[in-house]
Amino acid sequence: MRTRRFQFSSNPVSRPGPSAELRVEHQSVLLHEAIAGLAIEKDDTVVDATLGGAGHARAIVEVLGKKGTLVGFDVDHDAIERAEKSLAGVTPNVHLIEENFRNLGNELPQRRIKRIDKALFDLGWSSYQMAAERGFSFRSEEPLLMTFAKEAKPDALTAAKIVNEWGEESLADVIYGWGEERYSRRIAKAIVERRKEQPYTSAHDLAETIYAAVPARYRFGRIHPATRTFQALRIAVNDELGALEEGLKAAWEMLKPEGRIAVITFHSIEDRIVKQIFKQWEEEETGVRMTKKPQVASDEETAKNPRSRSAKLRIISKN
Repeated sequence: MRTRRFQFSSNPVSRPGPSAELRVEHQSVLLHEAIAGLAIEKDDTVVDATLGGAGHARAIVEVLGKKGTLVGFDVDHDAIERAEKSLAGVTPNVHLIEENFRNLGNELPQRRIKRIDKALFDLGWSSYQMAAERGFSFRSEEPLLMTFAKEAKPDALTAAKIVNEWGEESLADVIYGWGEERYSRRIAKAIVERRKEQPYTSAHDLAETIYAAVPARYRFGRIHPATRTFQALRIAVNDELGALEEGLKAAWEMLKPEGRIAVITFHSIEDRIVKQIFKQWEEEETGVRMTKKPQVASDEETAKNPRSRSAKLRIISKN
């Protein structure tokens, strides 16, 4: 996919009429807590590492003044286009970059940005991505892509390639390691047996195999029995954990003294990585954790948005 980068001024852009995509409702999680915790000043340069539905980005530009700068990253072309429309006409300077946030150390200097004041990493996927027909939802006949990028390169790793080509042991290791799925070996065996008859082409097809593979008592829990396996596949396809480590370290290198990084995680694996990195920086006396224990969503927020139940917010300040 050709990398597309945006930099626009405050000239308004007319919004399109209603569409199926725009009717999807996305609610940013821990929005107020993250913005307050970052303590954004009017002249700050702020990185929104994961634009998604642009909810956090809109909140950031409301705080920034005309000398402030927002830099937004997203590998999803559709997210960039939504953000461009949503942020058109705002006062601060805005740069929207269609790249993975792991590359921010290379991308920012190209825009003459040498240092940043604040950075926000919201690691949850947006409701738009769930509706984007890329195989994230196990309730659909979507092709098994699970790529955040809108169009996968011919040689790109996809969920279909993993479940149709990887060996049983490798499948089980990924499902257990990145999905924390207790029935990983049973699921991997079922996937391999089923694909002998016909390769997997849709998300729903894979979800049905997983549903049938787990014990009956496991099929009626709080989450669908395919949830953890789909999480593991998504992490593998997008190298999410590698990108997280690289992105955090790149942001830290560019962060000014007294600058802050906030990270919102949605599962224990990525939260553990963030916790360990923040702890390391504190032990090296280069930073101070503002949240010894992560902030979680209020009862009111979880009632309105069940996705927020698993969200954790961690913030660190640089010495």
